[in-house]
Amino acid sequence: MPTSDADDSGFPKLEGALRSPSNPNHLMVVRPVKRTIRVHVGGILIAQTQKALRVMEMGKSLYDPAIYVPATDVLATLDPVDKSTHCPLKGDASYVTFNGEEIGWTYDRPLEVSSQLAGHFAFWPDKIRITEGD
Repeated sequence: MPTSDADDSGFPKLEGALRSPSNPNHLMVVRPVKRTIRVHVGGILIAQTQKALRVMEMGKSLYDPAIYVPATDVLATLDPVDKSTHCPLKGDASYVTFNGEEIGWTYDRPLEVSSQLAGHFAFWPDKIRITEGD
């Protein structure tokens, strides 16, 4: 009997995928990072954690993976920006600065499907340097 790469709804199977309630083709997979993550701005260590999440998302295209760091492991003061955007999969994002430059975002009140991102920050890859190691 042939096997299918789609579920009963006709959407591709992907183990552990979280799908947008309004568009099942917009999905993400969230995995814990098993190594220590360090986030630097210039030479300044702003976060260090062993509890990071790696988010791989596909919407209109396949996005670069993002690392989400628990707010409790952010070492620097991140100042809020008067800016927000909406993601139909994750919810409303709020943005933050460090030393006056916007460097990342957080989902203070994520959608239920994305609730594990609550209390985490992600960062613009061109504004920070992330290292992953022991």
